[in-house]
Amino acid sequence: MRQIIIDTETTGLEPAKGHRIIEIGCVELIDRKLTGNNFHRYINPGREVEAEALAIHGITNEFLHDKPIFADILSDFLGFINGAELIAHNAVFDVGFINHEMRLLTQTAKSLDTYATIFDTLVLARKMFPGQRNTLDALCKRYKIDLSSRKLHGALLDAQLLAETYLLMTGGQGSLFADSELTQAEEASKTVLQKISKNRPALPIVLANNTETIAHQALLTIIKKKAGKCLWENK
Repeated sequence: MRQIIIDTETTGLEPAKGHRIIEIGCVELIDRKLTGNNFHRYINPGREVEAEALAIHGITNEFLHDKPIFADILSDFLGFINGAELIAHNAVFDVGFINHEMRLLTQTAKSLDTYATIFDTLVLARKMFPGQRNTLDALCKRYKIDLSSRKLHGALLDAQLLAETYLLMTGGQGSLFADSELTQAEEASKTVLQKISKNRPALPIVLANNTETIAHQALLTIIKKKAGKCLWENK
């Protein structure tokens, strides 16, 4: 399974008002493991970066002056994401901007979802944490992901943070590592377990006495009354 985590930075918030993409960052996951195969481009937007956007990402007009325009990077970008699942946080924003850029080149341009399926982690986060803040920053703090090196937003850095967040949201952090790292960790773990099992005596089995059994049943009855259902009642 090939997944591409994507983020963009822009000159402002609304493509309808003439704002453009200035950075695209993508990281690749295959079978839920980071491959190190990234796509990262800065783009000359052909217009000024607004002060509010500059304060967020710090990418200046001077820096972008000699960068390629969107038309020059489009073919490489589409080749990189083609056939994958594209994962973005607030996909409406990133996908909307990319679709707008492609339509500026030709009104008959296909939308991004014809090249890749789209998955929005913001939609997932709102289902998992209703009523809470679900920005990427908030999710990173919730999952204790280190943000100490992140002074400003950047498309590639945010894509990397989103990849880690997505893996934790959907099943665990272990999938971050490549096969070789997993193999080394598994071998080390086997060695430790073998040493422990050789030296450890058999564990005794201690059954609950009658008083403990009655107290346990009473607690299950209380849970059932309060919740309407008790998952442990028939265990």
